[in-house]
Amino acid sequence: MASRPATLAPMPQPAGDRFPEATANPVKLVTEEPVSTFAADVDTASYAVARRFLRQGMLPPAEAVRVEEMVNYFPYELPAVQDRDQPFSARVGIMPAPWNAEAKLMTVSIKAMSLEAGARPPLNLVLVIDVSGSMAGPDRLDLVKSSLRDFARDLRPGDKVGIVVYAGAAEVKLEPTSDKDEIIDTIDGLSAGGSTAGGAGLKEAYDLVRRHYARGAVNRVILATDGDFNVGNTDPSTLADFVEGQKKKGIYLSVIGVGVGNMNDLLMQAIAQKGNGNAYYVDTALEGRKVLREEAASTLIPVADDVKFQVEFNPARVSQYRLIGYETRALAREDFNDDKVDAGDVGSGASVTAIYEIVPAGGRTAIDPLRYGFAGPLPVRKHGDEFALLRIRYKLPGNSTSRLIERPVTSRDEVSSLAQASEDQRFQAAVAAYAQKLAGASQVADLSWDEIANLADGARGRDPEGYRAEFVQLVRTVDGLAP
Repeated sequence: MASRPATLAPMPQPAGDRFPEATANPVKLVTEEPVSTFAADVDTASYAVARRFLRQGMLPPAEAVRVEEMVNYFPYELPAVQDRDQPFSARVGIMPAPWNAEAKLMTVSIKAMSLEAGARPPLNLVLVIDVSGSMAGPDRLDLVKSSLRDFARDLRPGDKVGIVVYAGAAEVKLEPTSDKDEIIDTIDGLSAGGSTAGGAGLKEAYDLVRRHYARGAVNRVILATDGDFNVGNTDPSTLADFVEGQKKKGIYLSVIGVGVGNMNDLLMQAIAQKGNGNAYYVDTALEGRKVLREEAASTLIPVADDVKFQVEFNPARVSQYRLIGYETRALAREDFNDDKVDAGDVGSGASVTAIYEIVPAGGRTAIDPLRYGFAGPLPVRKHGDEFALLRIRYKLPGNSTSRLIERPVTSRDEVSSLAQASEDQRFQAAVAAYAQKLAGASQVADLSWDEIANLADGARGRDPEGYRAEFVQLVRTVDGLAP
């Protein structure tokens, strides 16, 4: 794990929190490894986790920072698409890197089609709620209850919700029903106490969904927890294998994390990634509203499964690249065409962005080329105007065979200055810089927090919910924590 820059003073962190460890993606020479492959990620937990630490006057642990989750926290304007057979619009762009005069940033974004309100399928959901002793408090079970209560009010006729709770053991509190009052009353009656048999709770919830499985509906388990499983099956890999098996039966998973001090983000990430699922972190009632009301369609209703990206760089135009983030989503090159290999699902209206730092051919690279690594002249005749080729594979929900989208990245996608880049692209660059600097990445060490805040502030654009304005304030908060 990269060390934190000297400008950030180490601060005490809650000792019980657990996060997945991942080494930052290395710089790669195009002549040696021209292809980059990874799975889509629409999780946003990392952004809210870091925000909570900052609001408490502490820097988040470096391992809590996942760049792609921070970039993908924000909505972006991309062309609308209505074709269910090809449910994405794609946008690529190349602009100067704000932290490296030798490099450029290549952004790759997709936007999933938004299902009209009348076209969305009915919901067949089971809420599995951690009511163990560790969930006591206004920032845990009380916050979960208020968020789920708001969510229940928006249910439509035909939607069904069941409720499973677990502490020392699992219990079905409510069989699936469309009665909003009964759902809300059950939520209101929950209280915390006891140990945490999370594995048993998940099993009970999946069993309940399966008993009421509805073809054509969204069959999903929503787990709300701090992840502090301490009774029964507590091994992340075993639980991940279990939810992966349920995914193959057509049951999706969403994980909502709460709390700080004993939060097991490691477990929540493991099971979400294996269960065709999404991981979110709720630190405030407003965040609960964002996840479960404003973005309910993208959170719950998939329009594509097993979404994979593959980028092949042209050595005639690009000498080196670095994928910023997606460390826990990396795939082998051969996995891209293997429909048995799991990847992320993308919900209605969701957007996914990836950012590469690239050095144009002839520029100064961080790695000396191999003496014997590449023979012959660079391929300048074929596809000479292309920086790269973007490939996207996806499956329509319920299908086992993937479909392919291809799009070249050419000089027409490049701008010569940051000022010429779109507001979305400049804002994405600011978020990527913020996340890397929080994680201690050396590449952005010379970019000040004030420069990052100014870049984001100048790219706020339409910001009806104030998410971008809040981000600018968070960056300035970090600046205030630095000595």
